[in-house]
Amino acid sequence: MLPSQNNPIGVIDSGVGGISVLKCIRAHLPHENLIYVADSKFAP
Repeated sequence: MLPSQNNPIGVIDSGVGGISVLKCIRAHLPHENLIYVADSKFAP
């Protein structure tokens, strides 16, 4: 068995909908560390 790791989960948003995905992950995995990166330069 691998040792326990405390690595964060990364969410990369390059368009529309990333915040809702982030909220869903947070609701299902409330104790996980999350990193959210957004790029809205080419968003609609």
